[in-house]
Amino acid sequence: MSYINESVIYNIYPLGWCGAPKQNDGQLVYRLDKIYDWIPHFKKMSINCIVFNPLFESSFHGYDTIDYKKVDCRLGDNESFKKICKTLHENGIKIILDGVFNHVGRDFFAFKDVQQNLQNSQYCGWFQNLGFWGSSPKGDPFTYEGWAGHYDLVKLNLQNQDVVNYLLGAAEFWIDEFDIDGLRLDAADVIDIEFFKKLRNTCKSKKPDFWLYGELTHGDYNRWANSETLDSATNYECYKGIYSSHNDHNYFEIAHSLNRQFANGGIYRNIYTYNFVDNHDVNRIASSLKDKNHLNNVYTLMYTMPGVPSIYYGSEYGIEGMRTNHSDYELRPCLDLDSIPNPNYQLFDHIVKLGKIRLALEALKYGDFANVKIMNEKLVYKRWTNNQTVFVAFNLTDHDEWIDFDTGCNAKLTDVLNDNEVIDVNGYYNLYMKPYSARILVVNDGSFKVDFSDNSTEEITKPVENTESTDAQVEEQHFYTEVKPGKYRHFKGNEYEVIGTALHSETGEKLVVYKALYNDGGLWVRPYDMFKEIIEKDGKKIQRFTPID
Repeated sequence: MSYINESVIYNIYPLGWCGAPKQNDGQLVYRLDKIYDWIPHFKKMSINCIVFNPLFESSFHGYDTIDYKKVDCRLGDNESFKKICKTLHENGIKIILDGVFNHVGRDFFAFKDVQQNLQNSQYCGWFQNLGFWGSSPKGDPFTYEGWAGHYDLVKLNLQNQDVVNYLLGAAEFWIDEFDIDGLRLDAADVIDIEFFKKLRNTCKSKKPDFWLYGELTHGDYNRWANSETLDSATNYECYKGIYSSHNDHNYFEIAHSLNRQFANGGIYRNIYTYNFVDNHDVNRIASSLKDKNHLNNVYTLMYTMPGVPSIYYGSEYGIEGMRTNHSDYELRPCLDLDSIPNPNYQLFDHIVKLGKIRLALEALKYGDFANVKIMNEKLVYKRWTNNQTVFVAFNLTDHDEWIDFDTGCNAKLTDVLNDNEVIDVNGYYNLYMKPYSARILVVNDGSFKVDFSDNSTEEITKPVENTESTDAQVEEQHFYTEVKPGKYRHFKGNEYEVIGTALHSETGEKLVVYKALYNDGGLWVRPYDMFKEIIEKDGKKIQRFTPID
């Protein structure tokens, strides 16, 4: 089994999470270093694997790649990301990157060469359906295929061996230099299967437990995820079934999908699916649900079904976000832990508990699946291994309910989701359920309990800083902390107090709000990156604003 069976995943869209400019401005800013301050948050949630959506150099949103071997300058550089990877690994957190191998941006070096040299370019064979008998919608004196009709995304020709070698070399680079643990394959349903076979052999020859999963929105996942190609697939069928079964008060929908996929004879029993309830491409789950009282059950279902659960950043607090006709940016906000919009702390606590339960229960990580009782508004299913049996029960109504089902045992059930309550059963049992609630029931002798102690206070391993800092090290260390409320001294000597951070209502730019502590004061606003900026004074690099202890 892969490490993924023992994982709880956190999914970050870095350019949005860090508040980077929507268009690459060429300015090097170490925005991704904010992740150091989030490590206790990850540990509290039992997160031990992070999926980063695109962080390779791109022109705009990350999926229009410029350079496959360079971290986007809006996030940092390769050296800063190496430190991030090392720190995450030292804190027990695996790293999966987004491999956008189907298409590139128009600023990709090989495409620029075609623009410059036309038929004489050595890279003409790199791009799908490139021809010189017309012009592109972008005004080029040639035609080419854009992914899904988007001509900012130039489709690669994965039948060209030079292209394949280039992309495999990029995958090897991230394994060798950064020790990454897996790849998400973007738009996997339109990528050549033979390429995936080569990618699998390349990556697993470097790291046998390297995990490859594809973004698949439809079709038979077995075509792309099998013993010769990818390890897994995004479970879009259950993504839809989870929220719509709650919205329609129809647990038959998700029960049918789970049975079809994972029960005895299920079509995906050999695939450990990547499970999610929202991501950077779809509406936030808190916006998709008609009744937010169902959030707890939604996450309980995702954490207890077969496959690995993944939380999209910020959704642990129930934040909302809807796609528009023109943009996905509402789904990809800049977030700081001290300024989460309208946080649902009860949901967060529930997800923290689910993380501990999942990692504590063998049956949830490795077990078989079977539906036990299905009704429109009530559901019971079973997960089991040779060593452990777990029943999971749901009530999505707004009132107390009772669910009777055959436990098949004369033993005790410990409800690890609800204060480790112990229940005596003998065969059929009529289970009491509170409104909008779930139970996770472990069959045992009455002694089994899950430990819910907080491990986020454990010592966090961070990069070692040299006390004798050079100018370059000062600049590097500067970005290890975020701008937080408190007192700061401007390099010219005046003192200020930071009140907090804010977002520009029109541009989404992150701003620092602060007031002067001299004369009669005054309220000021400055771009976040400018506030953190390194400037040069008397031949030395110093911070524009320095925190005052």
